[in-house]
Amino acid sequence: MSYPLQVGITGGIGAGKSTVAAIFSCLGVPVYDADSHAKNVMTTDGILIAQIKKEFGNLTYDSRGNVDRNFLAGQVFGFPERLEKLNSLVHPKVAEDYRQWVSAQKHPYVLKEAALLYESGSYRQLDKIITVTAPEGLRIKRVMNRDHRTMQEVQSIIERQWPEKRRVDMADYIIANNEESAVIPQVLKIHRVFLELSVRK
Repeated sequence: MSYPLQVGITGGIGAGKSTVAAIFSCLGVPVYDADSHAKNVMTTDGILIAQIKKEFGNLTYDSRGNVDRNFLAGQVFGFPERLEKLNSLVHPKVAEDYRQWVSAQKHPYVLKEAALLYESGSYRQLDKIITVTAPEGLRIKRVMNRDHRTMQEVQSIIERQWPEKRRVDMADYIIANNEESAVIPQVLKIHRVFLELSVRK
């Protein structure tokens, strides 16, 4: 079976990776939103649901079978080993879901959008990586406005993520979403590159 060129897109919280991914989507590129698919898998995969309940308790799910995200966050926030355990249960299921999704795509290339692309190790299965960047102050302002979080809450999240430089150093392509450089021309340039690469793949 011939697979399309597989491209990852990531960035720190507030960098705007979803906005950039949406531009690619407007160009007809299939986009796999890892976060949305993870939420879906966590409520539809019976084995995973049982594993999560066993590890974190039945209160992880409400009466309708939805994940109680506040409860689960309380179980793992500030406990790196418990967060690692949750990720070790969820990430393999998302990886399998992604493989099935890719096999059904007909476009020359696809995008996998994931906040934890590097941290989860899933970048190793991809052909190219895009990192979306923005100054930390701007990222904090965006998340405060979007999620109604305090500055301290956003900074706490940033501190738990990989440093910007580390993501940039490992990326094949950088898109600056800093409100100074126009994003669409950057996307169009990379889009043309991927179309050419997919022909040679």
